[in-house]
Amino acid sequence: GMDGEDLVRAFESHTTSKIKTSQDLHNISTLGFRGEALASIASVAQIKAVSRIKDSNTANCVEIDCGSKGSGSPCSADFGTTIQVRDLFYKLPARRKFLRTANTEMEHITEQFTRIALANSNLDLTLIHNGREIYRLSGRDSLRQRIVELFSKEISENLIETESDEKGIHIFALLGRPDISKTSNKFQYVFLNGRFIRDKFISHAIKEAYRGNMEPDRFPVAFLYIQMPYEDYDVNVHPTKIEVRFYNANLIHSQILGCLREKLLGTEIQTHAKIPITEHTGHAFGTGHRSQKITDAMAEFFKKHRPVQTQQLITAERQAAAGQTGLATTDFSSGQRAIDIQAADTTAYPNIDQAGLSQVKFLQIHDSYIIEQIDNGFLIIDQHALHERILYERLHSRIQNSKLESQRLLIPESLEITDAQVDILKTNAELIEKLGIELVPFGPRVYAIQAFPTMLARADTIDFVRDLIDLLTEKGVGLDPERLLDEVLNMAACKAAIKAGQRLSNSEIEQLLADRQQVDYAGRCPHGRPTTIKFSLSDLEKQFKRT
Repeated sequence: GMDGEDLVRAFESHTTSKIKTSQDLHNISTLGFRGEALASIASVAQIKAVSRIKDSNTANCVEIDCGSKGSGSPCSADFGTTIQVRDLFYKLPARRKFLRTANTEMEHITEQFTRIALANSNLDLTLIHNGREIYRLSGRDSLRQRIVELFSKEISENLIETESDEKGIHIFALLGRPDISKTSNKFQYVFLNGRFIRDKFISHAIKEAYRGNMEPDRFPVAFLYIQMPYEDYDVNVHPTKIEVRFYNANLIHSQILGCLREKLLGTEIQTHAKIPITEHTGHAFGTGHRSQKITDAMAEFFKKHRPVQTQQLITAERQAAAGQTGLATTDFSSGQRAIDIQAADTTAYPNIDQAGLSQVKFLQIHDSYIIEQIDNGFLIIDQHALHERILYERLHSRIQNSKLESQRLLIPESLEITDAQVDILKTNAELIEKLGIELVPFGPRVYAIQAFPTMLARADTIDFVRDLIDLLTEKGVGLDPERLLDEVLNMAACKAAIKAGQRLSNSEIEQLLADRQQVDYAGRCPHGRPTTIKFSLSDLEKQFKRT
């Protein structure tokens, strides 16, 4: 608290400044430092401030009306300081008309409250709006519990913790799994020595850390806490103090990127399907009002009203072992979010000869997805995305040591390109050679493809080279060589991978699943889409009301 004299003085310009000498400007450790906030707000609103120090039996009160300050007077209050701000801009209609709606302004206040709460998890904080308590946060709760209160339990439970301390920069981060990514970077909170900041270098480092683990148009949830010497950055570059200027921005970028990416690459991030169960007015097995909803994750995999004949999913040998019983047709529909099972249908499925199916641990559906049985449920695998990841890792591994192995074409294929594209080929000749592609001039603006990488045998030769030239034209300028190579390998893996709609034999599926074990991170394709979604046995049991 403050005594009466200090309470009155606090609302004068610069009296609460933290600066004592000019040297202090190079070591700013407080949120503000010029001492202008209280005086500024008191000049445009009605203020009532009450404060009491522990050694005093009475509190002091001062009221200010748009800069007109009364003398302090004794009053009754608890220890500490309370400041009330009312009727903002009520004497300044020109300024007042620029205020947004109450809901919009409340959103801004809530966001500021959230930033303060995340930066100071040791404080008790309460936010009340129109008499309704929005937040009551305890300073005894952990940071994760505070995130539960401010956001959701889902976000808190899907955060990966990492920490590093190198080159005078201490980093602590809670990183959201790709499953909870957002459409904007609004859920990225960066704190520098307790100060909330926005910085394009740090935002880029966070985004780059997730490259290959998340779709390019998505943004990760992240809570990042940085501690570093105050003299290594300047906060006095923007009135809000949200923007800072680092004296070595490249070091900050590399340290954050290294810390975050190392943790993400070392963490197996698997996508889990969620199947909510809701009540419904129809009858299911005659036991009550309920329906079973399949989430969008399931809807992605099953085409609307396209029947799946189980006989197509079992090899001829399995059919023979299963005898003549067979399975009835199952209709998976992505167009309907709920599946209603009528009581009359509960005996419609004949018994299955288990001997014929006992060894089957996987099957292909719609020539695009593989269902694999695991101990505690099953996986649905996107065959194209998984093969794409496998090819990408192999391409990346081999090209780091030498160029890709290539095979000479019996009949060279030719393509005509523009003069500008000829220059692109010459500029990127070394990269093209490393890819195992041999291009030789075959006339004015005509090139012949004489050799092509064996690992990309599934790709169409002409189409691949044209797409490669387009990629180099679009992204070859401005990208560092490593990132450009990564973009090229992404495209190569996508072009050469097994396609959706391609029928696979049992041996091909077995090989694909075996190759998966050789990849360090098989959970997502190089573009960040999930390769696998897991459904737990408990999810199924809930759907069939077995729990």
